[in-house]
Amino acid sequence: MSSNYYAVVMAGGVGSRFWPVSTPDFPKQFHDMLGTGDTLIQKTFKRLSLLIPKENILILTHENYRDIVREQLPSVELENIILEPAMRNTAPCILYAAMKIKKINPDAVMVVAPSDHWIEDEVQFISNLQRTFDVCERDRVLMTLGILPTFPNTGYGYIEFNKLDSRPIKKVVQFREKPDYVTARKFIQSRHFLWNAGIFVWSVQAIIEAFSEFQPKMIELFNKGNDLYNTNGEKSFINEHYPLAENISIDYAIMEKANNVYVLPATFDWNDLGTWGSLYDKLPKDCSENAVVNAKAFFNNATNNIVRTDSDKLVVVDGLSDYIIVDKEGVLLIYPKKKEQEIKTVSHYIEDKLKEENK
Repeated sequence: MSSNYYAVVMAGGVGSRFWPVSTPDFPKQFHDMLGTGDTLIQKTFKRLSLLIPKENILILTHENYRDIVREQLPSVELENIILEPAMRNTAPCILYAAMKIKKINPDAVMVVAPSDHWIEDEVQFISNLQRTFDVCERDRVLMTLGILPTFPNTGYGYIEFNKLDSRPIKKVVQFREKPDYVTARKFIQSRHFLWNAGIFVWSVQAIIEAFSEFQPKMIELFNKGNDLYNTNGEKSFINEHYPLAENISIDYAIMEKANNVYVLPATFDWNDLGTWGSLYDKLPKDCSENAVVNAKAFFNNATNNIVRTDSDKLVVVDGLSDYIIVDKEGVLLIYPKKKEQEIKTVSHYIEDKLKEENK
């Protein structure tokens, strides 16, 4: 376990496709979505700490979630919880974290990882991560872990690599946006595309150089705080300057522009747990393919459903197939799985209607 290894855990998202469990006040990364006894962010922290010293794991989140992070990850020092005063997508917050780390350790190599993904084979994950760290310590490259696609998923971005490259680590040709089904099928058939899992590895020197080249205005903005990072003056500087940064993802800002990007095809099972359907895929099921989290459920003539409630609630389901059934405090959701992508829109609509009624 090297003192040069760092991790930045991205924990600022809302996860609105998991409404009503995931809400802006308490997003999905802070819930035990799988019923394992650990929340998603707790599982992520434990997984990363197998390779990275705990004191080198930073949690990047919105300031609204500071107290939740402190409660769920009590071993994380307060200074390792990086708070965004405004939501500006992934590029500004990654640059902010990299500059803080560089000031502590200019030889650092860092992984940026989502807080809410499912990874089962942690031994393989750590093996893959170690391999990327080794490369990034040696070379000024930007790396990502790509997932071998198992079906033509239209909900993920894709990474195209050089199909003539026989080496285990592939040169990235380009990043591709979420495709339609026909295009996704072509990607799968070509055998030189991977799912983009949003897991990145680089040295702090390499990523800051990339920002200097491709995002000069952003690096200029954050360079103004060089003397203040990791001091008492950091918070006031960030509160004033961070909202001025461009709202842009790391993919658009850096990864799609740089020519030193490489990908390692991952050898571990992965799921982004982006929807109720993706959660259903990873849960154990009964003989009728029903999945249950927390509830005591009884099914009759019911198949392929997912039921999630607060602990030990009795749920009786008769005659339903392929439904999402979620009971969370004052909300009961009964929704077809095939329309799960609409849940985000529905939750926003209901939130707006309730605000109007309460005026």
